[in-house]
Amino acid sequence: MNVRRLIPTTAVAGAVVLGLTALSACSTSDAADGGNGDKLKVTASFYPMQFLAEKIGGEHVAVTSLTKPGVEPHDLELTPRQIGSISESDYVLYLKGIQPAVDDAIKQSGVQNTVDAATLTTLENHGSEVSGHDHGHEGEEEHADEHGHEGEEAHQEHSEGDGHNHGEEGGADPHIWLDPVKYAEVAKGVGKSLEKADPDHAADYKKNTDALVAELGELNTAYETGLKNPATKTFITTHSAFGYLAERYGLTQQGIAGIDPEAEPSPARIQEIHTIAEKEKATTVFFETLASDRTAKTLAKDTGLKTGVLDPLEGITDKSRGADYIEVMESNLAALQKALGAK
Repeated sequence: MNVRRLIPTTAVAGAVVLGLTALSACSTSDAADGGNGDKLKVTASFYPMQFLAEKIGGEHVAVTSLTKPGVEPHDLELTPRQIGSISESDYVLYLKGIQPAVDDAIKQSGVQNTVDAATLTTLENHGSEVSGHDHGHEGEEEHADEHGHEGEEAHQEHSEGDGHNHGEEGGADPHIWLDPVKYAEVAKGVGKSLEKADPDHAADYKKNTDALVAELGELNTAYETGLKNPATKTFITTHSAFGYLAERYGLTQQGIAGIDPEAEPSPARIQEIHTIAEKEKATTVFFETLASDRTAKTLAKDTGLKTGVLDPLEGITDKSRGADYIEVMESNLAALQKALGAK
């Protein structure tokens, strides 16, 4: 590590600009840093990006995630060493709008091959209530034009945020990885960008991408089949992260108001959720694995509902109900089927 720290950041960035085929220029620092040899040095911002990089990159990449297991990604603050490691990367994969500190560090890194996953699919606006048929939700967010996400412009007429907008002032919901179809679109884009960044291994990247896209297709089919005939289409969650998932499968997400998933809901919102739960026959308040279940338990106690876990998959820990993205998404499906009375 010390050897790497002695290399000027500008020199490493310059090497990247000259082209990724000259990976041998970094081999001395790689050897000092664990012997990655000629592997493509990939920095991923948080788990959903890490999963894509590892699955598609396979044996040709050495992936480092900026967000350690168990850390709430939205609150991430980077150390000087992490900021330095971004500049020394050959390829950076992130999702703009989730982690402002990461966005700023990447902008200043000088790395040529940076990929914003949000540009590989279309972002949409989701309110606290999200379904496949309704985008007119309450709540206002300030507009800002600095986020150039592909497809976001088409949704700028909406002023609503997702009730948990993680610094994304334009109001676009960044939780695209929770929709297997959108995540597959991102996977295809990541595969193509890795092929360009490291053409010597393009065939393997394509093969790995095709395999992952097929796996995500099977996951989508499982969700379509498993949620086809629910007794209710409404689920309640402390973290309004499931807008894309709800829209994809014709469900309605009722998010508890507030940016902080651990914040106590207002008495008015508790009453509103109680009314919605009775009307829509909702049974369960979901909380997540990286945040306290206090809000969910408070609401469940006040409304007579059950509690359950719906994982937004922002990190894998020993508390996660699965070892990777696919397994946790399968656990989420089982939890939704139970809560919604789907057969």
